[in-house]
Amino acid sequence: MSIDSTTQLNDVDLAAVGNLVQAIQDDPAKARTTWAAHVTWKGAFASEAKIRSFEPTPSDEPAGLGGGDTAANPVEQLLGALGNCLAVGYAANASVAGIELDDLRIDLKGDVDLTVFLGLAEGHAGFDTIDATVTIASEAPREELEALHAKVLASSPVGHTLGSAVPINVSLA
Repeated sequence: MSIDSTTQLNDVDLAAVGNLVQAIQDDPAKARTTWAAHVTWKGAFASEAKIRSFEPTPSDEPAGLGGGDTAANPVEQLLGALGNCLAVGYAANASVAGIELDDLRIDLKGDVDLTVFLGLAEGHAGFDTIDATVTIASEAPREELEALHAKVLASSPVGHTLGSAVPINVSLA
């Protein structure tokens, strides 16, 4: 099924997506983007991230980890970031492919061994693995959903960032 670039599907503005694709094809330099966040410590284990003009996103640790349990902690936010990135990928790619989504849910989980974080051991302080289960309700044939799934996994910026060794440069001002 082909989609006219002026229609909307899954609440995705296909004209805007088409315009972005065309702009990058016309000028590949437009594909390079920079994203930023400014994090401010609020006391104890609480902080907040200010991103663009949005209200700050709070962060805190659960009470069992010594926090005030006032917000999701950073590892939970990381899972949420991956899930949100995948959701964008499914919505965009399904819409361009003419696949109507009735419902999309992504459940994510991962295990973190706190011994390294707490300074009790040396090694890897992050997730050992992250497991995500994607549930799509759609009348599209299973083969189309599997192709959609493969395309999303092949193009998720957050998924690729987490799945690759990405240099992180943290400097003390």
